[in-house]
Amino acid sequence: MFGSAKRTLTTADAALAGRSTPLADIPERHVVLGTSMRGPWPVGTEVLYVAMGCFWGAERIFWNLPGVVSTAVGYMGGYTPNATYEEVCTGRTGHTEAVLIAYDGSRTSPELLLKAFWENHDPTQGSRQGNDLGTQYRSAIYWTTPGQEAAVRATREAFKAVLQRNGFGDITTETRSAEEAGPFYYAESYHQQYLHKNPGGYCNHGPNGMTCPVGVVGQDEVPAQRDVRPPA
Repeated sequence: MFGSAKRTLTTADAALAGRSTPLADIPERHVVLGTSMRGPWPVGTEVLYVAMGCFWGAERIFWNLPGVVSTAVGYMGGYTPNATYEEVCTGRTGHTEAVLIAYDGSRTSPELLLKAFWENHDPTQGSRQGNDLGTQYRSAIYWTTPGQEAAVRATREAFKAVLQRNGFGDITTETRSAEEAGPFYYAESYHQQYLHKNPGGYCNHGPNGMTCPVGVVGQDEVPAQRDVRPPA
């Protein structure tokens, strides 16, 4: 993967200028689900944004989940409007590699989506995910509804306990509202549903061996997880 070793977030004053218009040729439809990537979506559709390292593998996790209407990859949480991939890779835009998840609230829930989020990457690595280094690879969640915010806070606390029992450090995931994080800028066409178009393409996502308890189960009732300490 491309990327920058820059592991300190840039500032608004130091960020690249970007451009006033969206990137050209961003597709309208999801090549796997056949739905619109940009809406409008059916009544009852909600949108949640997550970042968990390289967005290629992250997007595939979510388009396969029941109740997901559409997904898209893009850049969010930074300063540079309508940034390009090359610009994001410099570390001078402040963006994460983010995934837009549009989902049917009657068929799934923020808790189930966040369960997949926590269980498929290491949220303790700061500006890194595996061998990918740089602020664009930081873990993040940007909510759009009060219900999502509540789910973010509850699942974070639940998974924090699981991580601690397994020898991991503190969660570094950035959590804030999408309004505060700023616009989601759609990435270039070739990034959208990349692993469907390139089945053998790079992916560093998969189960981390731990379970995020969701729902009404109290932390003292959650079974102990197997030892999956990170290598020293």
